[in-house]
This record gives sequence, structure tokens and C-alpha cells, in this order.
Amino acid sequence: MHAYLFFMRLHRNLCFATIDGLMQIFNEGEYADKVIQKLLKRDKRWGSRDRAFVAETTYDIVRWKRLYAKIANIKQPFNRDDAWRLFAVWATLKGIKLPDWKYFENTPTRKIKGKFDELSKIRKYRESIPDWIDNIGLEELGEEKWTKEIAMQNKQADVILRVNTLKTNKKDLILKLESEDIYSESIPNYPSALKLKERANVFRTEAFKLGWFEVQDASSQMVAEFLDVKPGMKVVDTCAGAGGKTLHIASLMENKGQIIAMDIYESKLKKLKVRAKRNGVHNVELKVLETTKPVKKLYGKADRVLIDAPCSGIGVLKRNPDSKWKLQPEFIDNIRKVQAEVLENYSKIVKPGGKLVYATCSVLPSENQEQVKRFLTTEIGKSFTFVKDVKILAQDTGFDGFYMALLERKEI
Repeated sequence: MHAYLFFMRLHRNLCFATIDGLMQIFNEGEYADKVIQKLLKRDKRWGSRDRAFVAETTYDIVRWKRLYAKIANIKQPFNRDDAWRLFAVWATLKGIKLPDWKYFENTPTRKIKGKFDELSKIRKYRESIPDWIDNIGLEELGEEKWTKEIAMQNKQADVILRVNTLKTNKKDLILKLESEDIYSESIPNYPSALKLKERANVFRTEAFKLGWFEVQDASSQMVAEFLDVKPGMKVVDTCAGAGGKTLHIASLMENKGQIIAMDIYESKLKKLKVRAKRNGVHNVELKVLETTKPVKKLYGKADRVLIDAPCSGIGVLKRNPDSKWKLQPEFIDNIRKVQAEVLENYSKIVKPGGKLVYATCSVLPSENQEQVKRFLTTEIGKSFTFVKDVKILAQDTGFDGFYMALLERKEI
């Protein structure tokens, strides 16, 4: 959170925007990032500090909803008065002086601080998570690891860029961004990553419009490298989504060879098409998976296959703090079945001697190494050899929690 918040005056229109956003996120179930995007377009007179206030305050209150609601003694569904109470708790704990507005009458400042100290002793309140997520994390990672991991998942995520090496290099991108008053630095051991020294809206920059970079977390950038692609190969990205990893693969292949990007959602692949054009990528073919036909046609044909599997997203809660309120226990049970299915079906695309990477943005072993272990006992799995895996915890790197396993299909 920016230092200027600690000595700032609260402005009515910014606070109203935040309250409106919270109502949409908490009561109408809208996605926080979409709500914030709309809010930021509300008033053209807002400067970058105003927009930062609305975005960061909204995200903060979403992140700490359970803790703040418990302190304020309110339950969902929230009315507008409840939303103002959450705001008052947030401001009090940030040390911001509450103005003399009717919404803040009788705010028990000292009581808020006392309640915060008391609840901070209990992990599920301190880290503001549903009981069931706390239980599953504890069960799968153990007390010490889970306590550290969930604390790290409540830190604000850094803005990380991936340099598009098809168009530029790190040095030139750093200078180009500096000319637009955005300062960044290299991250050791991440060949294409830059970290912003201070948060900024990079999508407005000329460098972005020229396709010199994409926003992509450092952990996510490890996946394409792990796939060990070479120019001229045939590569299939089976759960491509909007294509962050597809574009990285294309740059590592120097635009040579063929990449097939598949997804069940056409809307996501349309975004990939736009991004590919901006990135100067022209070796990607898009396939919407309406039936199993396109997959079956590719059986035994690809040098490399990436399965960036659907998952709980527990490794990226810092990036999507509202997802912990949307996730349900039955979703995790269901997603494990989906993961097992995609592994069995899409692995058949790998040709003998080819390689497969299974990846998730979860930190739960049941979605990660346990899935791989189970897969290796299946009929198709027996034709693969386990090469290596990487388990990335946010507590170790400061970046997203991630998992990736490399498997090789045996020569016939």
C-alpha cells in the first residue's frame, strides 16, 4: 500500500467509488478485476493517485473481508452501511484519520484495534480465509509451510513483465520504459523477467502497444522454459486460455515451427489472437475444443505438449484475492477429476521421444505431484518416464505458487 495513504485526506468521490465496487463484488458476485476496471473509468479527472487509491483500497478490503467483517461484527449479504463499516475498519487499521462524515459516526476506533490484536492470534482470521481452505492447506502442507504460504499469499503481488524477445531485449525495454517514467529491474535467474520498482499502469505505454512485453508473473515464466522447446518443433498448448505461455513459447521458438493453442473457451482464444498480433507472433494456430476430434487428430504428433491444467488457483490468491470467496470445496474435488482427465487425454498428443509438461498455479500436492504419480500408473501413463518436477511456493520466491512436472514419452 502506498505510503501516501497514511497522511492523506479521504475524498468523497473516491470513497463512494470504492463502496460501489465492494457492493458489486460481495453481493453481486462480480469479479474484482472487472469491477475495478469499470470503476477506474468513472471519472476522467482522476489522476494516477486517485485511481491507485480506488484499486488498492478495493482489493485490500476484498482480501481482508473475513477479518474486517468479524471486527465490524457484520455478516453477508452486506448493505451499504455494512460496506462503510468495512471501510472504517480498513482506514482505522491503516492509521487514516476518519473525516467527520455521517458514515463514520460512532466508529469505535480503539475497539477496532483491540479486536484486530485479538483475532490476529487465529490464522483463519489473521489471514482472512474460509475455514475449509485453511483446513485443506493445513492437511496438505502441514502447519509450518501452510502458515508461511498463506501469509505470503496476502502480500500484494509485484508487477512482473516478460520481455518479448521477438521484438526487443531487456536492456532496451528498461530504457524505453524509463523514457515513459516507469522504472524496472532485472530479476536474477529469470531470463526474460523485469520487476517494476513501483506499481504503474503499463498497458498505457508505447512499449506495450509495440508488443515489447507482456505482464506475466515470474513463476509462470518458468513453465515455457521448462518445456524445453526448440525452433522448428511442433508444440501443442492444450489449455492455452488467453495465451500468456503460448506467446512465451513462440518467442523461445523464434517464431519457427508450429504451435497449436487449444482451449474450450473461444473468447479466451480471441484475446490470444489480438495478443499474438501485437507480439509479432505468427506461428500459432488456434483451435476451439467443441468436440474431442481436434485432440484425437493430433495423437502421437507433437514434439512438446503443455498441459497448464485448470486448478484451484491457491498459488495465486495474492493476484486474485476475491477467488478465495468464490471457491467452494466441491470445486476442488471436481477439478481434481478434470485434471486427471486432461492428463490422460492430452498426453496422447505427445509423440514417442517427445516431452510433456503438466503445470498448475496451485500449491496443493493433491493437484500436483499426486496427480502425476496417479497418471504414471494409468495405461497411457505407463508409456511415460518422469524426468523432474518443480514445486514453487510463494514463501520461497515471493512470486506466485506454481507446480510443473516434466515427463518424457518412451520411444517405441
